[in-house]
Amino acid sequence: MEKNNIKQIIRPTLKDQIYEALKNAIVNLELEPGQRLNDNKLAEQFAVSRTPVREALKRLEDEGLVEAFPGSSTRVTELVEEEAKHAFTVVAALHALATKLAVPKMTDRDFMRLEEINRVLAEALERKDSNEAIEADEQFHQVFLAVAGNVEIDKALERIIPKIHRLTFKKFDSVDSLTSINQHGDIIAICKKGDKEQAAHLVEENWLTLGRLLSDESV
Repeated sequence: MEKNNIKQIIRPTLKDQIYEALKNAIVNLELEPGQRLNDNKLAEQFAVSRTPVREALKRLEDEGLVEAFPGSSTRVTELVEEEAKHAFTVVAALHALATKLAVPKMTDRDFMRLEEINRVLAEALERKDSNEAIEADEQFHQVFLAVAGNVEIDKALERIIPKIHRLTFKKFDSVDSLTSINQHGDIIAICKKGDKEQAAHLVEENWLTLGRLLSDESV
């Protein structure tokens, strides 16, 4: 029997779909910190049995986005800004590492993609569309992750990023995000020169700057 290189398509399971839907709702604050989650009602809402809902909630609990109280209820974890501040330092370091791995492999196409995303970010900020701006900022850094192709970095970020995004959605409108656009421009320029060490430093500082702005008591 002949072998072929066709990869099997992996379809997301019900629990994965429910997990993603709930995680997104928690991150963008549609489900507010402290809000109770009833697995029966969620099962009705998703038109599924309680099993995949409970499995999704358990995964969210493992990631610190919900907390379960024995014999009581499950709630969205409170947003603790001090924890988010600590998360920023880890995320900054991981993105810096991804950048260092990515720069030597980047092409003109990647640079054009970064420039286009930064334009989209600037336009979103001009329209005061915080959702699109946050998405554009995320896409900017995803370029480096995709080129780096390091699965372990991706896995580590997947567990930490949601904690940061909740704080971002809460305070993004109050932050002067023009700083990020300028920093992105500097990052692109250095990447074109092939200086992976400086590019990694600028990416790390970009994340730490956002963390400082979002954690500012005056914001």
